[in-house]
Amino acid sequence: MFIKKALTIAALSAVASVSYAGSAHALGFTYNAGSFRTPGVTDQGAFSKNVNQQGYTTLDFNDGALPGNDKVKYSFSNGSMSTTAYSGQSGIYADQWAPSGVSGEVNSSNYLAVFQGNDAIIEAKDGKKFNYFGLNLGALSGGNTLRFFDGANLVKELTYELMSTLAPTAAQQHGGEKNGFFEFFSEGNNDNFDKIVLSQVGGGGFETDNHTFRVGTGKYTSVPEPGIVLGLVGVGGMFLRKRKSQKTA
Repeated sequence: MFIKKALTIAALSAVASVSYAGSAHALGFTYNAGSFRTPGVTDQGAFSKNVNQQGYTTLDFNDGALPGNDKVKYSFSNGSMSTTAYSGQSGIYADQWAPSGVSGEVNSSNYLAVFQGNDAIIEAKDGKKFNYFGLNLGALSGGNTLRFFDGANLVKELTYELMSTLAPTAAQQHGGEKNGFFEFFSEGNNDNFDKIVLSQVGGGGFETDNHTFRVGTGKYTSVPEPGIVLGLVGVGGMFLRKRKSQKTA
């Protein structure tokens, strides 16, 4: 029954807004193939369409160090991370399991991998909250689990069964396992979140890359690109000039 339902959802659209019945809150999300941060650079995985916009923060793990900045804190539930290839420990790596690019391209950059027994925890600093979060999910496999919290309250939980059904890109280097870019956004104050937990239940790993955040409260409203704002100003000026001309006539 669940498989049949999931396939029906997937058939609706490759880019859709979904409500998750497992939560009383309305945190929505979209899923798509993602975007490239820099035109022509296809070996860094997929990014949010907002990656280059002011007001958003993107962490790509490329320096191999524990990520974080003045807005976001990363930690691991057992207190440590690894960078030793194929160690089976949560940490930052660069190998064939990195989440793929927009069309399944090989990602040669560093990415975050989570294994059983050591969750990755992402928190907003200084008592702030998020109302947007996007991440590149790759080589999705059984046990992958993504949870959003507001304090101790669970806002939303997604598991492999749903994420793999919706993810649009099958990567050859992952044996056909699914990849995609998922974006989560608040519908109001009751589904803002201050903590995100990435977990692996059972064997296998949970691979992600290119995390993009927006700190804010209330309903998420995307920030328009500067060119769009200028375009709207120009259109407004055109109509104003036309109105003045008609009045003079």
